[in-house]
Amino acid sequence: MDRYEVRAALLAAGQSPDAFALEGVHEHQPVPPDFWFLRRSPGGGWEIGSYERGRYEVRMAFGTEAEACAALYTVLTGRPAPT
Repeated sequence: MDRYEVRAALLAAGQSPDAFALEGVHEHQPVPPDFWFLRRSPGGGWEIGSYERGRYEVRMAFGTEAEACAALYTVLTGRPAPT
């Protein structure tokens, strides 16, 4: 699963578009007060976390985009990512 696929899956699962941001695919203008994000990590790999009150907090790091996308889907829906 990549960022485009997880966006489609999250929206199909009923998630609000304001609930998440995906680097280069699904970004906000203006920025909502809080959401979950998926982005490339500075040292390589991918990370997911939360944005709240103007602060990004990385919660998990992954070696691949697919792993990060699956984890984000699970965090937001409480279900395993579709395969």
